[in-house]
Amino acid sequence: MHKLAVLLLSVGIALPAAAQQGTIKILVGFPAGASLDAMTRLVADKMQASLGQTVIVENRTGAGGQIAMTALKSSPADGTVLVITPLVTVVTAPHVFAKLPYDPVADFAPVAHAANFLFAFAMGPATPAKDLKGYIALVKQDPKFANYASAATGSLPHFFSLLFAEKAGISLNHIGYRGTAAALTDLLGGQIAAFMGTVSDVAPQHKAGKVHAVATSGAQRSKHLPDVPTFRELGYDIEGGGWYAAYAPAGTPATVVERLSKAIIAGLHAPDVVEKLDTYGMEPTGLGPAELARIQKRDYDLWGPVIKASGFKPGS
Repeated sequence: MHKLAVLLLSVGIALPAAAQQGTIKILVGFPAGASLDAMTRLVADKMQASLGQTVIVENRTGAGGQIAMTALKSSPADGTVLVITPLVTVVTAPHVFAKLPYDPVADFAPVAHAANFLFAFAMGPATPAKDLKGYIALVKQDPKFANYASAATGSLPHFFSLLFAEKAGISLNHIGYRGTAAALTDLLGGQIAAFMGTVSDVAPQHKAGKVHAVATSGAQRSKHLPDVPTFRELGYDIEGGGWYAAYAPAGTPATVVERLSKAIIAGLHAPDVVEKLDTYGMEPTGLGPAELARIQKRDYDLWGPVIKASGFKPGS
């Protein structure tokens, strides 16, 4: 028994030590060029300085973030591989897909809740509407204006737009993209009429006069789009937002999770990062593993009935 106890103790010490050596890789399930990628790279730089390890960011795109989460599931549970993801992969996807290549609870260890964000609905330059009422009238008049995009099928902006369509009494045709950059390119080019995305991705284009944001999803107006009314202001009883968070593979030792969590949270609270995230329309949170797990469960229960009521199925 004594030898066994010594062996277990030595293994328990060795695992956290291993996580303090070598390179840490942070996977992002969406393309470079969007706010999630930018935030992750800011955090990675801070982690590299505080941990004294090389921290790299790798875009492992596809399937609305599922490819990155699947890669995380099969990665070593030693703190060398993380994912920073929007809630879609662990909150909405389980309600949408009959079978996922991972279990959003059993296969991952919550590390840190990173930031909150709101949504904005925007018209492209080829869409002859300057407000939400005008857009609704266009859709009723000509179905071609019903073509709108989000960064991914099954994403929270996708489902939020379904709520809007129901409240407005119109039928919208969703076109899911592989990331925000491609969707905005087609919005600017006139291939799609409208876009539902994060405030952080819409605000710079709106301020530059390239697109026209017509509504935001918060309880109050976004300080990044102060000239844009909320859906509630416009008479539609809907409100919502999303978040980004970091996860490790299930089975990662608690001491390793805690070390990584503290490094991520410290990075998020660095004054220069807070300032930069503010320009992206994000509210950094920096919450630990237990709080992230609670928020994930809360939002899983919140959005499940909404998604079920929408009747959405993959491919629809």
